[in-house]
Amino acid sequence: MSAKPEPDFYHNDFNNFSRMDTILTVTELTQHIRSLLEASFGFLWVTGEISNCRQPSSGHVYFTLKDENSRIRAVFFRQSLKNIGFSLEDGMNIVCRGRVAVYQQRGEYQLVLDAAEPRGVGALQIAFEQLKKKLDEEGLFDPSRKKKLPFLPRRIGIVTSSTGAAIRDILNITKRRFPSVNILIAFVRVQGVDAPPEICEAITLLNTIDDVDVIIVSRGGGSLEDLFPFNDERVARSIAASAIPVVSAVGHEIDFTIADFAADLRAPTPSAAAELVVPSRTTMIEIIHTLRNRLMLSHRLMRDRLKERIIHNRERIHDPKRLIDDLRITIDDLSDHLTDSIHHGVDVRKMSLSHSMSMLKVLSPVTRVTKELLRLDVMMKNMTAAVERLCDAAKKRLQKDMAVLDILSPLAVLRRGYGIVTKLPDHTIIRDIKTVASGDCVHITVSSGGFTAEITEISGRESEWEK
Repeated sequence: MSAKPEPDFYHNDFNNFSRMDTILTVTELTQHIRSLLEASFGFLWVTGEISNCRQPSSGHVYFTLKDENSRIRAVFFRQSLKNIGFSLEDGMNIVCRGRVAVYQQRGEYQLVLDAAEPRGVGALQIAFEQLKKKLDEEGLFDPSRKKKLPFLPRRIGIVTSSTGAAIRDILNITKRRFPSVNILIAFVRVQGVDAPPEICEAITLLNTIDDVDVIIVSRGGGSLEDLFPFNDERVARSIAASAIPVVSAVGHEIDFTIADFAADLRAPTPSAAAELVVPSRTTMIEIIHTLRNRLMLSHRLMRDRLKERIIHNRERIHDPKRLIDDLRITIDDLSDHLTDSIHHGVDVRKMSLSHSMSMLKVLSPVTRVTKELLRLDVMMKNMTAAVERLCDAAKKRLQKDMAVLDILSPLAVLRRGYGIVTKLPDHTIIRDIKTVASGDCVHITVSSGGFTAEITEISGRESEWEK
């Protein structure tokens, strides 16, 4: 096979650059290379193994995509990570979509990716377990948030492929069980990278229709790769966010997907989903007939019991007039008894009141108040005398203490001709001649005031001074 000819612009541009009169800077060269690469490659699919995977605080994921002979740098920006339903890890084989770009600062080319799928059963299983753990920790699979299916839905919304066997199975089962049920089908792709957005859009669309009471998300069986759209995080969140109950019927009975855990009910097969959602018309008719017969029987039995009760009551009341006479006599007896009870009660209360009045006179508070006033007067006189004695004793102690204080007062010492000498400027008392020197200023306090002096000579015993 002959090699593909190089584009004309490649020869033209680089022939011009080879002349000495055209000298490029590194930036200009990198810009030309960038334009050439990005113009030559659009979006493309690449497969390889992840290595050196890292995610800094910015949220972007940087890694190297490699095979047996080559490697290339790749980056998933944070906003694009929302499009994949698994975490990127070293050693994982993936198929990814992106464009070739040149990072001008380092002059390196790399892949800027926006979609990826795990490659191989092992990688798919890892992605499945990662997403299942993440959504379970968020409470997306909590049984308390599951909605109950309606007993008889007015309209059933179905999200599935137009070409698969799943839709035929559902339609056959619903037609057999309840032919008059209304069905609204949203045809979507159920395989490939474009399937998850279509499934999410279909669920959202069915939620806007008023009389849709339940939604079935379905597809037939397949490999783990075929079922991967139903292990997508976006699909799981759309199912959980649906205001209408969602039944997941994906694959065969042994197949489990993230959609099964997020749905309000999992059906092992599409046919089973139709049986769970649509009641059997024949069975309902039989139940109605049974309930009708039970109602008629209950009505007959109740009517017979009421007849028997009426007959029994008629036998008990032979002559209503005699019963009324008996009731009149009973009323008269009760009236007499009530009158006697009232009179007796009044007499008892009169006696109690008379006794209370007598006791009140004996225990009149006027006498007690008079005694307490006399007692209070005596206590006031005693208290006044005690206070006067305490005051006299306190005055005597005060006079005695003042005399002692006057004797011990420094002012008394000063009046005897002594003085207090303090060193300026801090006014520390001078107790030793060693604390002053010639020329220091001192303040001398005597009994009548004070004055400031300057030290001109220091005298003292020579032996003590030398010490």
